[in-house]
Amino acid sequence: METIYTPSELNHEARLHLETGFGRLWVEGEISNLSRPSSGHVYFSLKDDKAQINCALFRSNARGLTFVPENGAQVRAHGRVSLYEARGNYQLIADSMIQAGEGVLQAKFERLKNKLAAEGLFDEQNKKPLPAYPKRIAVITSPSGAALRDILNVLKRRWPIAAVRIYGVPVQGDEAAPAIAGALYAANEHAWAEVIVAGRGGGSLEDLWAFNEELVARAIHASGIPVVSAVGHEIDFSISDFVADLRAPTPSAAAELISPDQESLKKNLQTLRNRLQRHARHQLQGLSQRLDHLGHRLAQRHPGQRLEQHRKVLQQAKHRLQLAGKRIVPQRRHGLDELLRHRLLPTAKRVVTERRRRFLDLVRTLEALSPLPTLARGYAIVTDAGTGVVLSSVADINPGQKLRTHLSDGQVTSTVDETNDKTLS
Repeated sequence: METIYTPSELNHEARLHLETGFGRLWVEGEISNLSRPSSGHVYFSLKDDKAQINCALFRSNARGLTFVPENGAQVRAHGRVSLYEARGNYQLIADSMIQAGEGVLQAKFERLKNKLAAEGLFDEQNKKPLPAYPKRIAVITSPSGAALRDILNVLKRRWPIAAVRIYGVPVQGDEAAPAIAGALYAANEHAWAEVIVAGRGGGSLEDLWAFNEELVARAIHASGIPVVSAVGHEIDFSISDFVADLRAPTPSAAAELISPDQESLKKNLQTLRNRLQRHARHQLQGLSQRLDHLGHRLAQRHPGQRLEQHRKVLQQAKHRLQLAGKRIVPQRRHGLDELLRHRLLPTAKRVVTERRRRFLDLVRTLEALSPLPTLARGYAIVTDAGTGVVLSSVADINPGQKLRTHLSDGQVTSTVDETNDKTLS
């Protein structure tokens, strides 16, 4: 006997078969019958020229949409095939939805972005600072594109002293990404540039895709020279923007970001020059006043000034001394005269008298002791003619000895013939 199903049983079985038979899949079609109730869920149909299927995108997944769904939009919905048992409606329960065409690239973009972010390629700690006044700039872009002209025009206006080296590469198509990555590696190998600008003008996501390739992102990350990403228009974001040391919204903006404005610098320099001149004048005025003050003090304390003051003091002292001399010298002379008359002269007279008396006593003593009077009475003094020794005894005299005899009026030299020790009687 065949199994008999109720509607609910049949719809339940059908749902199970649909969900297990298909699994998760992508469905591409045009949105129609779009409904967005206050619950936050999104209900719509996907159709082609022959059929359509009901779809539901619940609120939790609808929040992750990167675009606003509209009727007529070509999209790709990802989810599982199911059946709404209460009504028996066959439908697609979507968990995500992207725009068709660019939507595929967008999904690829998000996957690479998440992958590189997880590896730390976007971390701020990896960002290198740009030079404030670059002298050598490398530009990686199409040699015939408007982006290069914009960059060169801005640099010529703002910072003409910088030298620019152009690494011409295709910026669209299959060859673009390898060429851009190769130029980045070449610029680092040359080690000429202080900063690198890599980018192109605006376009569709597909046109800009070379700057979303992984090999370009890794070449930027490996660069030892700071890299500025300048891809597309202000609303466009690329993987290169996230990896680069600085993201510029346009190529022209990149040129402005890497270059100081010479006109602004000139104004700043003029302002600084004026401030320096004012400060210098103020300092010079202060120093001049101080110099005048020190000069005045120096003049007051100058050795010549002090010598002049001392000279005046000495002149005054000399004058006083002369006056005092005229008064004191006569007084001193009178005192000296009084001293000589009353003290020195009497003392001198007394001393002279005493000295004369003593001299006479000495003369009398000398005369008493002198042999001259004795010699005058006929006596003589005999000495050895050679030694001058006085001979007072015959025993001291030998025959042949020369003698000198001193008389009252002279001397006689003689030679001894013989000696006789007999005394006079």
